[in-house]
Amino acid sequence: MKRDKIIFYVATGLLTLILLFSVSMYLFKHDMVSQMFIGLGYPAYIIYPYAIAKLLGVFALWNPKFKVLKEWAYSGFFFAFVLAFFAHIMSNDGGEMTAFVALVLLIISYIFNKKTHL
Repeated sequence: MKRDKIIFYVATGLLTLILLFSVSMYLFKHDMVSQMFIGLGYPAYIIYPYAIAKLLGVFALWNPKFKVLKEWAYSGFFFAFVLAFFAHIMSNDGGEMTAFVALVLLIISYIFNKKTHL
């Protein structure tokens, strides 16, 4: 059980770092991210709402009280990472590995969240 909790905390912690880094890029390097979003085929006006959604999702992943909200956060992140992975592949910009790593960390976090009943 202790090993499962350690794996959960490490995977979720690394995933959190990736998400917080992307949120910081959205907020502090808006012009660069805006061009990247447009290049991927997304409108630039979704950057701020997407940053807020990521922050709320991170909060839900770490809060054990909101089990249903946590499930929604896992689901939302899953679809976001899959869509990001394929958007980066289609635009051929080389950014798909971060989305893939985030997806793998998300799956590990989800599995070990279920095992430890956090």
